[in-house]
Amino acid sequence: MKYVDGFVLAVPSDKKQDYIKHVSDAADVFMEYGALSLVECWGDDVPEGQLTSFPMAVKCQPNETVCFSWVTWPSKSFRDEAMEKLMADPRLQPDVNPMPFDGNRMIFGSFNVVVER
Repeated sequence: MKYVDGFVLAVPSDKKQDYIKHVSDAADVFMEYGALSLVECWGDDVPEGQLTSFPMAVKCQPNETVCFSWVTWPSKSFRDEAMEKLMADPRLQPDVNPMPFDGNRMIFGSFNVVVER
């Protein structure tokens, strides 16, 4: 059964090109370790909610943009093995591929796929 890692984060709006480079470089490594797909999205119509919302969840500041992404894996066990290798890969270390956003405000989680069309 396919498995998905999902992420929501706030990126300084003036760092869009840095973010695209960061995630493009990381995507190549994720694909090398067996990810089926990786999608990165730059917020366009992401309203602030009254009780909950993407901007509220990541404490998005006026000079930031909400980004949403996901990685699809063949299975949870495959993803777990790949993640160990990814975390050890020198190409993903902060000194080589620094994150142009505050990782402390990133929301992430992993999900079993129950419907796919």
